[in-house]
Amino acid sequence: MNYLSSFQQRSRNKNIHHKKFGLLKPLQIPSGPWNSLSMKFITQLPLSNNFDSILVVVYRFSKLGIFIPDYGTITALELAQIFIGHVFYKHGLPVSIISDRGSLFVSSFWKNLFQKLKISRDLSTAFHPETDGQTERVNQILKQYLWMYVSYHQDDWNT
Repeated sequence: MNYLSSFQQRSRNKNIHHKKFGLLKPLQIPSGPWNSLSMKFITQLPLSNNFDSILVVVYRFSKLGIFIPDYGTITALELAQIFIGHVFYKHGLPVSIISDRGSLFVSSFWKNLFQKLKISRDLSTAFHPETDGQTERVNQILKQYLWMYVSYHQDDWNT
């Protein structure tokens, strides 16, 4: 018995410990501007005026990106204040927000805030960046811009 046939036999006899994998479900296309947005953090950046991360907010209909420098240690309350000042105040309340499963986004405070404001909270699937590929792509572009245009000291990216 060669290696390949023994491998196939072992894999057929192996117990399955998870549900059958389903098909990926695409996100619904937003009905208009400012209705749906996605957000994600770019973290562990070199310090620049005491900032070490960027909150990336992307409006899914228009693909408008908003980049907000912040601290990697912000709380859910501080995140809400940033959101109100930089996003809600300028564009109004969205109908839905898509985010990853970071601790800030799944906190009870954030959940309660969304309930009070009647905003649908949609969490992307863990370890599947294609769930929110649009924001992932914007993050890639932003990182590329930062890499090309920031000084070699890498301490002025927030200007």
